[in-house]
Amino acid sequence: QVQLVESGGGLVQAGGSLRLSCAASEFTFSIYEVRWCRQAPGKERDLVATITSASTGSVTNYADSVKGRFTISRDNAKNTVYLQMNSLKPEDTAVYYCNARYCSGSICSYGYWGQGTQVTVSS
Repeated sequence: QVQLVESGGGLVQAGGSLRLSCAASEFTFSIYEVRWCRQAPGKERDLVATITSASTGSVTNYADSVKGRFTISRDNAKNTVYLQMNSLKPEDTAVYYCNARYCSGSICSYGYWGQGTQVTVSS
């Protein structure tokens, strides 16, 4: 079973940067699509960024709210996916979760979730 561990969260001032990491225990991590999602207090969990599996070209996609500021990437040799977050805003404050799921065409499994890492951006 895949286990995911997020790290890299913390407290940062507006305009600052953080890099989140999602490390997987599964050696075939490269076959999974990986998503970063976030959940602010009292709100639903929202999709932030996606990177497809290595075999499908590691294509990235972003929520409009983070385009141009966040970058998702993967290092399959290290079984790790990163989320580089620049120009952070107070509204980026949330618990950030990574999710790894196997997709075949447009059909994806529920997959695996990490425990989350807190990101707090002060104004």
